Amino acid sequence: MIAGVALTPFDAAAILIVLAAGLGYCNYRFLKLPASIGLTVMGAIASLLVVGIARVVPGAAFARDIVGFIAGIDFHTTLMDGMLSFLLFAGALHVDWHEMRRGRWPIIVLSTIGVALSTALIGGGFLLLARAIGFELPAIWCFVFGALISPTDPVSVMGVLKRANVSPTLEATVAGESLFNDGVGVVIFTILLVSALSGEAFSLGHAAGLFATEAGGGVVLGLVIGWIAFRLMRSIDDYKVEVLISLAVVMGGYAIARPLHASGPVAMAVAGLIIGNAGVAHAMSDTTRDYLHKFWDLIDDILNTVLFLLIGLEVVTIPGDLRLVVLGLAAIPLALVARSISVLLPLCAIRPGHRYGLVAPVTLIWGGLRGGISIALALGLPDGPARPIILAATYLVVLFSVIGQGGTIKRVLERITVRNPGAPA
Repeated sequence: MIAGVALTPFDAAAILIVLAAGLGYCNYRFLKLPASIGLTVMGAIASLLVVGIARVVPGAAFARDIVGFIAGIDFHTTLMDGMLSFLLFAGALHVDWHEMRRGRWPIIVLSTIGVALSTALIGGGFLLLARAIGFELPAIWCFVFGALISPTDPVSVMGVLKRANVSPTLEATVAGESLFNDGVGVVIFTILLVSALSGEAFSLGHAAGLFATEAGGGVVLGLVIGWIAFRLMRSIDDYKVEVLISLAVVMGGYAIARPLHASGPVAMAVAGLIIGNAGVAHAMSDTTRDYLHKFWDLIDDILNTVLFLLIGLEVVTIPGDLRLVVLGLAAIPLALVARSISVLLPLCAIRPGHRYGLVAPVTLIWGGLRGGISIALALGLPDGPARPIILAATYLVVLFSVIGQGGTIKRVLERITVRNPGAPA
């Protein structure tokens, strides 16, 4: 509600689109930063200004209304039940299946074992940090934080890959790992959250069964709806209907994933790969292919713009406790160390004795950005003592990831390439 007027979902969407367009224009004209970084920075600055006005002038109704509007945005529902299906499908459309097959083992291992290892490392480290700073946080909630912060965000990673000059195989590997570790991370998070809320002891066997059902069900569902869409597209030649079929795959497929207890994110990644490769190569005319890519590129750009603006704006949800800031800052190197270990160990296990060059590990580690998915999972936590602690740490890790890592990955890779021109990728 702003100035006594109740906002409808359309009003909220309109405000966000107008803000995104205005700030996007300012970034393009003046700051000239990559879109994801520029919008996140400006959104965070705008939020801090509003919060500052609200605290310096407690009676400022305008600032209070804006804070209430931003805090009232259901970020979890907006992203997890709306934007995520479109973003994952659009990202998967552009992943080359042939290049991805060359990196299939790193993708499979990093998106499963790597995420589980990262969850354990971050959860254990976060428990020690929280206790050292003075927070009595139950261990299971620390592992919930480890699960929500471990997956790399496909939206952020795709943006990095567009700016970094890496080999097609490495690009497909990083993109594929990011697409699938997102779905796996959401499944692990859900299992740990149920355990934390129920108060029951965590059972590894039960968790493994749920994981197999959710992730495996997502793969099967994605294969089925992707194959059906491929057959339908192959039987006609009308770009309007074929684009509409792709839209039906995303919205209909994601809607039926929940009652089937399958992972919607995994299903969308699989379906996008099928349509983006087999569909584009064998089921579409040049006209349809052009319209399909342009349609999903536009959807992708619009949702990316709103997503990174929302990440910046969500600073108003963090309580003003200095200890939370200290814990969040300490969580940044913890997340980076855990990511490094969860990437390097699986890679060495896949090819014992193989000497990897610097480009691949650095791209996977420093280019493995956290983004809106982690924020959405944190905002979806129920009210309780653990929520503000996890939310503050998540926000600071994501903010550093998008701005610090996303803003420097291109220069880092260029410097490595210059110093090691013959290094294998």
